[in-house]
Amino acid sequence: MTRLHHMEAKTRPSVHQRYYLWAALACATIAVTGFGRSYYLKSLLGTPPLPAWLHVHGLVMSSWCLLFGAQTFLVASHRVQLHRRLGIFGAVLGIVVVVIGTYVTVEATAREVRDHVVQRFHFLFGFNLVNLLVFSLLVLTALAMRGRPDFHKRLMLLATVTLLAPAVARIVLLFNHAAMTQLLAFDACLLACVAADTVLHWRLHPAFGWGATGVLVAFHLTFIALGAKWWLPLVARVFS
Repeated sequence: MTRLHHMEAKTRPSVHQRYYLWAALACATIAVTGFGRSYYLKSLLGTPPLPAWLHVHGLVMSSWCLLFGAQTFLVASHRVQLHRRLGIFGAVLGIVVVVIGTYVTVEATAREVRDHVVQRFHFLFGFNLVNLLVFSLLVLTALAMRGRPDFHKRLMLLATVTLLAPAVARIVLLFNHAAMTQLLAFDACLLACVAADTVLHWRLHPAFGWGATGVLVAFHLTFIALGAKWWLPLVARVFS
């Protein structure tokens, strides 16, 4: 191999690196599609403007998707040192995602309770908090295992996909209002990531095996709890 060919091979993303680039693009596409009408394209639809705190929430969540894409690109282009330096910002941003996400969920649920209506945030109060908890655990584990890139990148992908649950639900709502259908659509997105990686490497990686199982179990147990008769009275009592 000539020196030029060697340099091209070194800079060209491998198959599994391209997988993460495509995964990052898919995550961004789901986010924009899911929140296009209610956020990204809202100004074009002539609907009432959003309050400032929802704009902050949208900016923070969008920043996480952009950061995941940027970090994936840096690794694929072998700019690992810059990837690690940007990872410090990513750790801080992860904290902001959880704080802002929790605030938005609590604020929206409290408003519904004050208005004496039972709407989506009565049900999403528990689901969103569990979602943010799972995201936190995945990101913390990924940061703790940053010395093992094979675990680190898969856990970060799982964390990003986990944040997309509301976007997936909004896409499904365009066609079907069944809550179980929304949950199964998210399951399909998560399992598609695991299946593609497993096919590429001819084995199920432990990070995906345990991580994806944990996410699915947490989400489905939460879904069952939200259907219990005691859930809505509990939410009303918490915010009363």
